Amino acid sequence: MGTNSLVTGLKVFLPVMFSVMLATLIYTIITDGLPLPDRSDVFTPWFTTTILDFYINIVPIAVWIVYKESTWFGSILWTVLLIVFGSLTTCVYLFMQLMKLTPQEASEDPMYHLLLRDSFKDGVGFRDKKSLVVPARFVFGALGCVMLGALVYTCLTVGSPFHMDLLYPWMVVLLISFYINVAVLSVWVVYKESSWIIGILWVALLLSLGSFGTSVVIVVQLFRLSPLDPLYLVLVKNNNRAGDMYERGYSAVLRM
Repeated sequence: MGTNSLVTGLKVFLPVMFSVMLATLIYTIITDGLPLPDRSDVFTPWFTTTILDFYINIVPIAVWIVYKESTWFGSILWTVLLIVFGSLTTCVYLFMQLMKLTPQEASEDPMYHLLLRDSFKDGVGFRDKKSLVVPARFVFGALGCVMLGALVYTCLTVGSPFHMDLLYPWMVVLLISFYINVAVLSVWVVYKESSWIIGILWVALLLSLGSFGTSVVIVVQLFRLSPLDPLYLVLVKNNNRAGDMYERGYSAVLRM
């Protein structure tokens, strides 16, 4: 019952967020014009930092989309759309993936079937000498450090971001898009944790520290994997990974 409720909730949430984002975007373009780079009233230091925050935060979403797509054309197309349209693309892509779930998948473990590519669902757990787990740790660790440095630098040079005068139209648009993506990532974070309390604490980190918090969460999840594990295992819970095929795959690698 709970899993069906999750699917139904996401199918309602995503169109609502898409509508809110689209309406806000259109309204802001009409009333405030386009956010061209030469507009100093738009491209303030905190706006620039927030753009960096936004794009670092969509890196894990983009990586997941590339993994999910079966062709390079689809991967590139959706990634470009994500870069250009932000959370609008996130909402559309996730909704399309939800609609592909069968009634059985939606009732059993919708997050597992939603997150994994079809070709891997029956063989989760094989280990690989060429795993990308370790490089991913460095990449997301580096992204987190970049974001932390940008936040500290902007705070020291400009001051706190908690001022009402920073909530001008295009900053509001950017923040709405940013937090829609945070909401999507939060669903995954809560799904991954066995404890609701831990999950809520991680979500609080995402909400308060943005992409730095996202990077910390992902790095922690990556360190829960073995360096030989396939990278896509970071998407699912521990109880979805193990099993006879996992152990056989691991033994086969050790014998090579």
